[in-house]
Amino acid sequence: MNPRTALSATGYGIRCARPVESGAIAALLTRAFADDPVMVWMVPEPSGQEGRIARFFRLAQHRQRPRAGGVRVAATDGGQLLAAALWSGPGRWKASAVRELATVPSYARVFGVRGLSRAASVQNALEEAHPHAPHWYLSTLGTDPAIQGAGVGSALVREQLAHCDRLGQPAYLESSKTSNVPFYEGFGFRVTHEMRLPGGGPPLWSMWRDAAPGR
Repeated sequence: MNPRTALSATGYGIRCARPVESGAIAALLTRAFADDPVMVWMVPEPSGQEGRIARFFRLAQHRQRPRAGGVRVAATDGGQLLAAALWSGPGRWKASAVRELATVPSYARVFGVRGLSRAASVQNALEEAHPHAPHWYLSTLGTDPAIQGAGVGSALVREQLAHCDRLGQPAYLESSKTSNVPFYEGFGFRVTHEMRLPGGGPPLWSMWRDAAPGR
């Protein structure tokens, strides 16, 4: 039985991630971002690349943990993780300066000397382009490659956007793949800006979605 057939047979649900799932979520996101242009550019050394990316996603989850519902997953009843999303609520997308400073040594171990300067340039570009109006921020979305195209990632996004619509609040994200832009456009996002990273880095696309009226 292929993974998609098995998924159809077992079904899945969407819920907040459990702290004990941090490693499994990091592994899932590492598989999902294995060919991501920006991630590969930030972690340029092939040796140990997979482990470094996994550590990055552990840090990303840790950054979200103080926020209720910051890490959400699609999972089967048996606990198999299928997709994960990292969301921040209005006014909560940026960590405090103290918290950012405290994580510098950890990020240095992830990226190394060469990659750290690239990661810093990505972070600076994201912060410079980030909108000031209150919004929900989708910083990360990843689906297990074995079931991509089965609609699980879509369900994970749709669940939060329904909440945004009920609250009358917009949403924002950056797409690091041009092929993902139409995917997000299908949810009502529109490209507002194309970011060009310094040093010949790959582009990113800022995307904004207004709350759907009457929902």
